[in-house]
Amino acid sequence: MNVHPLRRMKVAILLALVPLLSVSCAELKQSKPILPTREYEKMIVGRLDAEYVGTSNCVSKCHAHDKISDDFSHSLHGEQIKPETGLPLVNCESCHGPGSLAIAHLSDDREENTREKRKCDTSKFLDINHLPAQAQSLICLKCHAAASIPVLSHWKASAHALHDVSCFDCHKLHQGPQQKVSPQQMSEMCFTCHPEVQAENSLFSHHPIREKKMFCVDCHEVHGSTQDRLLKGNTPKETCTRCHMEKQGPFAFEHGDVTENCMNCHTPHGSVNNNLLNAAMPFLCLQCHSGHLATDTPGGGLKKLYTNRCTDCHSQIHGSDIPSQAVTGRGTLRQ
Repeated sequence: MNVHPLRRMKVAILLALVPLLSVSCAELKQSKPILPTREYEKMIVGRLDAEYVGTSNCVSKCHAHDKISDDFSHSLHGEQIKPETGLPLVNCESCHGPGSLAIAHLSDDREENTREKRKCDTSKFLDINHLPAQAQSLICLKCHAAASIPVLSHWKASAHALHDVSCFDCHKLHQGPQQKVSPQQMSEMCFTCHPEVQAENSLFSHHPIREKKMFCVDCHEVHGSTQDRLLKGNTPKETCTRCHMEKQGPFAFEHGDVTENCMNCHTPHGSVNNNLLNAAMPFLCLQCHSGHLATDTPGGGLKKLYTNRCTDCHSQIHGSDIPSQAVTGRGTLRQ
């Protein structure tokens, strides 16, 4: 059988590549040791001759970072001491990388450095401010892994991480010993990225976030969640009933549409209607229920109810364990 010369050439090339492919695949299967984190930091700095010198050697050279050093020593990070050695588990170089090159030009005389206005060369540190958001977060995640904070197991797939929010956008480590935003300041910080939520919280009916009686983290797990909108509960209703426990149930007579999602009727951040309702009654209820006739109106005639508030009669709108005396088998009417 005659074989086309071009096809014969292709077969020859493939046969020649088989040994090379076998070797390459074998190399890929071999385990390769992971370098210590500090070696990767040196690579990011761009200098392989930088060494760790310790925070005390850095701050002893000049007064430039006295306040930052004092704040850090009183922070949660600065208090992490290794029991067997007495050395800090976290110091400046844990985030900024090795500092030997940054202080190489400074004299051992601290006063002379201050007088001559010599400061450490920050260009020799990790250029944190110009790293991508994901790389900034990795600096924190090398210590704050899922083992230390379980919710961080969801961080990389969270809405914040996917939208280029880094740890440093919320955690300001050099603004004092309190290295995370206080609950009282939290809403203002969140509103910088979520202005639509701020507008909703300015409406007539709202959760008491403006009044500092409730905070964003009461409902949202900001570091990551398996639920939509970073909710803390397994369902929207589970999140809401952490505070609204009387609505939790289960009830013998339940409002079927609210067993899982309170947002079918309520908007969580603010509304122009009472009780954070999506629409005014009876129009909210008429989206699912048709108007019905009432026979107990004055004069004894029939009247189609379109103008009343449904809860004037159906007061147990979320559910009840007591059957209604007015209509057998229904539990949402006023008792």
